[in-house]
Amino acid sequence: MSESTQANQIVPYAIVCNGGRQYRVTEGMVVDIDYREGLESGAEVVFDRVLAVSDGSNFRLGAPVLAGLTVTAKVIGQTKGDKIFIQKFRRRKNSKRRTGHRQKYTRVEFVKLPN
Repeated sequence: MSESTQANQIVPYAIVCNGGRQYRVTEGMVVDIDYREGLESGAEVVFDRVLAVSDGSNFRLGAPVLAGLTVTAKVIGQTKGDKIFIQKFRRRKNSKRRTGHRQKYTRVEFVKLPN
């Protein structure tokens, strides 16, 4: 296929809610979600809070969720985000403090969208 025909193709997608965040996902997409303890690589995660679904020609919007629809993902592994440094400084008091934090994430690949 040429590049112009690939650009005109409409890819089915779903909007799912997880941990207070919304993700627009397609099949095969890899996303870092909030850390879920106890999930091993290869485990299956089911997202039941599907807010919207589009297959290219039809668009369905939930109020607030679409009942009975689920999106399935496969766990790739656990990761950590970038290090964030926190500095506290009080002027003229010889008081300085520096700490860091790395957020944990679960990396998933979306394998099945609703029809």
